[in-house]
Amino acid sequence: MRRLSLDELPQLFNVLNGTMSLIGPRPHAVPHNEFYDWALAAFGANGTSAAALDTTTGLQNVNHIIIVMQEDHSFDNYVGALAYAPASPYHGVGNSKQCAKDDHQCVDGLKCVIAESGQLNSFNSNVDDDTTRVSAFHDSNRCVAPDLDHSWDGVHHEVNLNNPNQTLMKGPDDGFVAVNDATEQPDNGGESPNGDETMGFYNQDDLPFYYDLAQKFSISDRYFSSVLGPTFPNRSYLMAATSFGHLTTSDTFPPPGNYKPLTGTIFDLMDAQGVTWNDHFQDAPQGGSFRNFIPPSGPFDPHFLPHSLLLAQLAGTPGTPPLAQVIFVDPNFGLTGNSTENDEHPPTDIQRGQANVAQVINAVRNGPYWKDSILFVTYDEHGGFYDHVKPAKAPQAGASTPDGIAPGQCADASNLPASGQPGGGAECHTNLVDPADNSVANAEALCPDLTANPTGPYPPQCATFNQLGCRFHSWQSRRSRNRPTSPTRWPTTPRCWL
Repeated sequence: MRRLSLDELPQLFNVLNGTMSLIGPRPHAVPHNEFYDWALAAFGANGTSAAALDTTTGLQNVNHIIIVMQEDHSFDNYVGALAYAPASPYHGVGNSKQCAKDDHQCVDGLKCVIAESGQLNSFNSNVDDDTTRVSAFHDSNRCVAPDLDHSWDGVHHEVNLNNPNQTLMKGPDDGFVAVNDATEQPDNGGESPNGDETMGFYNQDDLPFYYDLAQKFSISDRYFSSVLGPTFPNRSYLMAATSFGHLTTSDTFPPPGNYKPLTGTIFDLMDAQGVTWNDHFQDAPQGGSFRNFIPPSGPFDPHFLPHSLLLAQLAGTPGTPPLAQVIFVDPNFGLTGNSTENDEHPPTDIQRGQANVAQVINAVRNGPYWKDSILFVTYDEHGGFYDHVKPAKAPQAGASTPDGIAPGQCADASNLPASGQPGGGAECHTNLVDPADNSVANAEALCPDLTANPTGPYPPQCATFNQLGCRFHSWQSRRSRNRPTSPTRWPTTPRCWL
């Protein structure tokens, strides 16, 4: 077992995701551990004085880190067409496999040609169940439904259809259409030209604010989710640098007393280092899996504060408490109904999510904290949408897992010593949402060899936690006179709900 170290705190934005290869207007790519050493020093929490920092970075002036995490869209799905937007400052990779290291105007998105009509025709494709090829296409549907497959088993098949346990060795990204035809969006004897929505992409007309952000702030085309899987494991990496064996979002709601990872959480580490933090939520805080939110776990954790208070703080409203040093900003997950959901998880209208993010960004940009804050907009995972880049190897010194806990062999500190054994952790064989959709069952679905001895040595031929997930897009703010331009109209009512 290893304990989280301070240089892993930068992975607030996606723990263990390696070095961001930023593109756009910025001085250079910044490794996460190097970045957070600077930022933590600005907080006075790691023994490094601010005077010792590289003053050319400006990071010695940082007092607040704000992390906005939305849901379920890949890089190619949202900004794969960025190089082809009118007056875009970016260009694509051309005939190369990827962008040159120092070419900050290159973006590794979809490869397209522009027809006389202005339509983008993409060379990126997947094989359909009738052996024809489905090319990536502009999807005008802002509310994709049914939801796409982003399960542990499904995503591995999306990345490598025929050898899903070998995604680390080979990731042709050839199974997106086949997997979703078989699971979430079956053809049922017929299919429209745009029926395989996993291959859909949006453009500047669909996501005007996001495309404006991409042209004014730093973005990354080498930013991967933490796990080839769904929301809860990936958000667990954000908060704990591990999913401690969990593989399914059905495990989100914790047992009494909450989840207790053996290596602790980012919240524990910040508390121990005297770094102030809050998780601002709309219907439920993501940190509620690890800290008290719902009885009978105990008193309500004081770090969980309403979203409305954050907006008031960012505006500098008199009488509001001081803004914390680290702020997590949660969307409305739709737990109390779809009418207010804005997390962008299908079938949520993507423009409602865009409006939510715009509200936060503009509150920071127009308030008193812009001068000393860094704001990250990121996503938990790709949501089953196609992306053409092979997921990268996890930067964990060659280890198969970050903490010694294998997929489906959950372990934690909830009931030691028994809970510290493989498979002994809380809600591993069952959960409060869908007992059949448990982590052991998910592990065995991808790795049938595990069924013979689910708590024994993990089969070495099976996929584990040594690979990052599919790409998504992320933005990093920098102090600038550029202002993101908000469209004059946002959808005030949902375009579509199921």
